Amino acid sequence: MAGKIRLGFIGANIRSNWASESHFPALAASSDVELAAVCTTSQASAEEAKHVLGARLAFSDYREMVQSDEIDAVVVVVRVPSHYATTKAAIEAGKHVYTEWPLGVTTVEAKELAEAAAARGLQTATGLQARVAPELMYMRELISDGSIGKVLSCHVSCFRPGLLARPASRTWTRDVTLGANPLTIQAGHILDTLRFVAGEFSELQAVVSTQSKQWYQTDTQQMVDVTSPDNVLINGALRNGAVASVHVATVPLAPSGYRMEIYGSKGSLVVAHPISSNHGNLVLRGTFGGNGLDTLAVPAGFAHVADDFPAGPPHAIGQMYALFAEGIRTGSTPERLPTFATAIELHHLLDCIRDASSQGRTIPSPFAG
Repeated sequence: MAGKIRLGFIGANIRSNWASESHFPALAASSDVELAAVCTTSQASAEEAKHVLGARLAFSDYREMVQSDEIDAVVVVVRVPSHYATTKAAIEAGKHVYTEWPLGVTTVEAKELAEAAAARGLQTATGLQARVAPELMYMRELISDGSIGKVLSCHVSCFRPGLLARPASRTWTRDVTLGANPLTIQAGHILDTLRFVAGEFSELQAVVSTQSKQWYQTDTQQMVDVTSPDNVLINGALRNGAVASVHVATVPLAPSGYRMEIYGSKGSLVVAHPISSNHGNLVLRGTFGGNGLDTLAVPAGFAHVADDFPAGPPHAIGQMYALFAEGIRTGSTPERLPTFATAIELHHLLDCIRDASSQGRTIPSPFAG
């Protein structure tokens, strides 16, 4: 398949925070993909997105858009409860598909989507874009080639804003059954980063807790109950023998952001970001024998976009689009691309964490091997 891959974008709301700061600028700068069609829940907003984003087609029904011969692949950037239906429609229409993380509300949903796409020989991608961050790919290489010796211990923390007062339109995530909460999203990204860089857990214990059990809805002036967890604490051992601890939380005031520390017998590596691991522009520091950490320059070979590609979240998503397009063109999935199979592994790990917390004991991970 020559030329740019033509994308149909489900969830092209130009007022969407995440899509506007990541996907839309990445699409505008990409030499690998182009925005052929947009879909939102109303024709008026779809036409607005078409005009603003420069798409050729606008739809208010994703089932109609996925049937279009004008698109090669579909991107799903909607609320998590809608991931299953929209992704399934794209697969059934024979379209390659890139769905944001989490792939489904449940592991069962995610497995069904992955199996359906595989049965049709479609290329898939899941929004676990930290795996294609140059800093983290380099960090992984330094660990795997023995630059820091035997990995002894790992610690990861990520504290993000968790407002206790918000408008009603922003309180839907309080319901744990909808699948979009700090365990599935924030902790999901952070845990996947640790897995990618340092290896899989062999066993773990966990505390999954809801510390703030109510939120105040500023427009309705009502308190609403919260069942979604806001604190996830995990301790365990990795398959390589290292011990690891992870604490992910949403907090009302002054969150500290993201930091991952890997300590080896010959060196140490630390990567950090003011928000999280999946937003690009990470800072990697390390030492290979001394007691001071130096900023490490990432060598060539880890970038899949141009040097002048927009930094931050667009760069992270641009890396994903470049690899997704490569897979579609060649018919062979790039090794670095996180796919639906990658998502299934992470869904299983989250199930394990829920079980460890509810049972109050150490249990084997799905990757105990």
